[in-house]
Amino acid sequence: MEKRTATVSRKTKETDITVKLNIDGTGKSKIKTPIGLLNHMLELFVFHGLFDLEILAKGDDKKIDIHHTNEDIGIVLGDAFKKALGDKKGIARNGSASWPMEEVTASVAVDISGRGYFKLVRPDKVYPDIRDDEEGYAIKDIEHFFESFAKRIGVNLNIKVDPISPDLHTTLEPIFKALGKALDQATQIDPRREGVPSTKGIID
Repeated sequence: MEKRTATVSRKTKETDITVKLNIDGTGKSKIKTPIGLLNHMLELFVFHGLFDLEILAKGDDKKIDIHHTNEDIGIVLGDAFKKALGDKKGIARNGSASWPMEEVTASVAVDISGRGYFKLVRPDKVYPDIRDDEEGYAIKDIEHFFESFAKRIGVNLNIKVDPISPDLHTTLEPIFKALGKALDQATQIDPRREGVPSTKGIID
């Protein structure tokens, strides 16, 4: 099997980001961005998805505006997965996983359909605007990250979290662990599948 790897860079007036990805890795990560909490979450995603991932990102001063950096990391990571997957021949395409942490359970379902879509279902609206006090990173920021990622890779990404914890770390950690497991399932090669896993014969 050909190596499913990719290196993608994106430089704008706000950010400078390079991502190196190996889908068939061992869970190694080297992630350096201005957003400490996102770094940690991506390390968990990589470890449990068994991807190898390097991210070097420079961006706006996080104390002023982390929006551009957060969104652009999602864009470049999505581009890297799309590039590494190539024509998508033989992949399982679909994956799902649930992960608990304390009172929180996150359930993630993915479909590498070529049609980017993201939905976060939060039945518990008690803490709709939770954020990390030190960095100012909030639940709305992670929604922007996932939306950018899903659109660029071309994946239908549905996440359900119940309940929402008042602690952002506790809410996000099971999401990223479950996403790693689900995306690992979806990107695995099924030896029974000879071509692209779509009745159309192509996944954009």
